[in-house]
Amino acid sequence: ELVREAAAQSSTNLRAPKQPQFKSTAKRVIHILMNGGQSHIDTWDPKPELEKKAGMTAGNGMGRAGGKLLPSPFKFIPSGKSGLELSEIWPNIAKHADDMTVIRSMTTAVPAHEEATLIMTCGDFRLPKPSMGSWVLYGLGTENQNIPGFVVLGGNNNRNWGSAFMPGHFQGTNIDPRNTKIETLIENIKSGFTTQGDQRQQLDLLYQLNEVHKQKRKAEAQLEARIQSFELAYRMQTEATEAFDVSKEPASVMKAYGDQGHARQMIIARRLLERGVRYVQVWQGGWDTHAGIAQNMPRLAANSDMPIAAFMQDLKDRGLFKDTLIVCSSEFGRSSTQDGPGGRTHNNKAMSAWLAGGGVKGGYAHGATDEIGSAAVDSPADVHDLHATILNALGFDHEKLTFRSGGRDFRLTDVYGKIIKDVFA
Repeated sequence: ELVREAAAQSSTNLRAPKQPQFKSTAKRVIHILMNGGQSHIDTWDPKPELEKKAGMTAGNGMGRAGGKLLPSPFKFIPSGKSGLELSEIWPNIAKHADDMTVIRSMTTAVPAHEEATLIMTCGDFRLPKPSMGSWVLYGLGTENQNIPGFVVLGGNNNRNWGSAFMPGHFQGTNIDPRNTKIETLIENIKSGFTTQGDQRQQLDLLYQLNEVHKQKRKAEAQLEARIQSFELAYRMQTEATEAFDVSKEPASVMKAYGDQGHARQMIIARRLLERGVRYVQVWQGGWDTHAGIAQNMPRLAANSDMPIAAFMQDLKDRGLFKDTLIVCSSEFGRSSTQDGPGGRTHNNKAMSAWLAGGGVKGGYAHGATDEIGSAAVDSPADVHDLHATILNALGFDHEKLTFRSGGRDFRLTDVYGKIIKDVFA
């Protein structure tokens, strides 16, 4: 019994719920990552001036030199009481316009997919750094000790949810939501033991051996994380099996989310958040539209529009919306000029992100790009600013949430970042 208590205590303390530095407006985060470089010009940032200049050759700062300016094939529709303009490809998300802040003046450092994605998820692409989810878990702990506190759904490249120099128990757990059987969704979730008591005996012995091994060495974070992972895996066998089982949802909920490509992701995300998971990262890719925007983007949006809208309504119905911060972003935006036929190339000087819930102002557009959407000109904000803003919603000063490694205090925003205060109600 003493061994069992020690093991449970060891595996719980490091992830136990913690108080933020100051009063927060959000308790949990979902980051929906529209991977591939979603075109802001065709989604969140209306540019009527492009209509007037369609086909003109770009120059004098008007996008890619020598390229032909390409207007959006989609109408932007004033939505909600606020009249926030959103692309017609978002008919369901538009119903929640009065709960959203769209930051139309986002920028990032590089226009390359892997590097820009790492900046969005980790704040840096040059060195392995803890992901944003790891920082949130490190700062706040998790409310459920039987499920990972940081879960990734459909992720790409484990550096995007890694813990880097932080202990391993702060890294994300990547799940492929396309798997419908729990045995394939979470590998080795079912024990091969005849009884749970037999398994518990083995874990107790393993804990004792690992403790002997650990005591002979200096404190080793990776070993401690490995020990904790065994205990978490044991506890997950019951609760995780239930949390990921969307068949338990009533027919009305399944109908609301629809059967689009990302419906299952968003249902699982809601089930995790309501069970105390602190940070969920949801990947929704395919947005690398170098050609055929008019044909491809409505299809891509249809995969996400109804599920995300249903997710937002679901949170409202369950009383979770007000303290759940919803973040939706891509890694960069697209050009105002044509690349392939009817498509756009990468653009790191202009992109959009939107926030909802968690104390965020509703029906509001923050900042602006130039008249053709090629660069942020009014209240430009980089990814470090977005990260600082997210941490602020969770009750943290981004300059004071630090982790010491190699003799230096690191932080998510490095030496940058300013809070975008106008996004808060």
